[in-house]
Amino acid sequence: MKKITVSVDEETYRLARIRAAELDTSVSALVRDYLRSLASDSRDAEKEVERRRELMRQVFEDFEASGIGLRMSDNLTREELYDRARARAEAQAAVAENQDLKRG
Repeated sequence: MKKITVSVDEETYRLARIRAAELDTSVSALVRDYLRSLASDSRDAEKEVERRRELMRQVFEDFEASGIGLRMSDNLTREELYDRARARAEAQAAVAENQDLKRG
């Protein structure tokens, strides 16, 4: 086991000793546990990043398989984006279409 030296102010050390006593452990054990948690948090974070990358890859594959493209030409122009009347009309048409599908 490696030994390290850590410098802290008196008040921090006093509070750490009190907390260690409350937990029936030592300051060294608290520091060791904290360092372990840092190392495992890092690995957990890396796993989470990889999980999210894989999920995004699957989403894009599903888009491609279903014919949904993510091309720049599919994006709305600024004018189209802020055209509330057009957006409202499209939303109403979609609702009407959905109701028609439910009926028949």
